[in-house]
Amino acid sequence: MKHTRVLVANRPRLMREMVLATIADQPDIEVVGDIELAPNLTELVEQVRPDVLIVALDEQQAPAGECGFLLGRYPGMRILALAPEKNRGIYYWAMVDIRTRPVESSEAGILSALRDAPSVVGEARI
Repeated sequence: MKHTRVLVANRPRLMREMVLATIADQPDIEVVGDIELAPNLTELVEQVRPDVLIVALDEQQAPAGECGFLLGRYPGMRILALAPEKNRGIYYWAMVDIRTRPVESSEAGILSALRDAPSVVGEARI
């Protein structure tokens, strides 16, 4: 059975405790860290490589900038941002959009592929 590795990083202690209590008895979920949000969050994510990072929503909305940065750096990770006082949450994840184009199997085709910047128009998605 594959375990989902979770890092819980919420400012309010009560919220961390609630999240940890919710997932404590789940046999397929492994808590790999439990911290308050800190300046070293990126370093901790690098160290433990969680599948899911659970963070707190702030009053203005989700920490979209921080989530975007982390997902850009760790695209396989998912982020669950929770606001229990508002009874809501936002789930973030990134998807890689891979595209293709035919390349001629010749010296000219290979050199063209190496030198030309790919364009978005006319390419196929896979």
